[in-house]
Amino acid sequence: MKTLKIPEATIIRLSVYSRYLTEVDRKGIVTISSGEIAEGVGVSPAQVRKDLAYFGEFGTRGVGYNVKDLRRHILKILGLSVDWSVTLVGLGNLGLALSTYKGFRERGFIITSIFDNDPEKVGTKINGVEVLPLENLVEVVKQNRTQIGIITVPSAAAQDIADMMVKAGVQAILNFAPVVLNVPAEIELRNVDLAVNLEVLTFNIGAQRF
Repeated sequence: MKTLKIPEATIIRLSVYSRYLTEVDRKGIVTISSGEIAEGVGVSPAQVRKDLAYFGEFGTRGVGYNVKDLRRHILKILGLSVDWSVTLVGLGNLGLALSTYKGFRERGFIITSIFDNDPEKVGTKINGVEVLPLENLVEVVKQNRTQIGIITVPSAAAQDIADMMVKAGVQAILNFAPVVLNVPAEIELRNVDLAVNLEVLTFNIGAQRF
């Protein structure tokens, strides 16, 4: 694999390609061209070839790509050739929806622990995973060697939860709380602010009118 910096947009498209190749594979299709991938995901054939070229040579000129092989290569590039242990903190409406989302497990993200501070939720089970009190977070996450944390708590509590996750040894945090978190530089942090994404949509809609 080349050592040059890979654009984040390329990584996002690789994820889309892998999902599309999964669908194609289920249909029993053996080979596929960059043009067919491009048509299936809504980009240009040149973009598909450019994205894949960051990581080496795939496929055969004039023949195309073997669907299974290309899908396997992309999953390996994305780090999805192994399972990832995930902890989720905050079992409100969003947290509940994420904890029951089947797509996580299908992609190798296994929710191994769930935490909340509501006594009525603690002790219940979500997909076989018991909801635990927050005071158990550091111990359990360390024991599970969990690499990824998901935060779906109110803004006021998000930094404390992030600090606990860092102390427990997580390597990455997906934060849904609308607040800026301070974490060590070695921690991968991605913020998902749903309101901001909606505002981007309304801006783009409005821009079309001018």
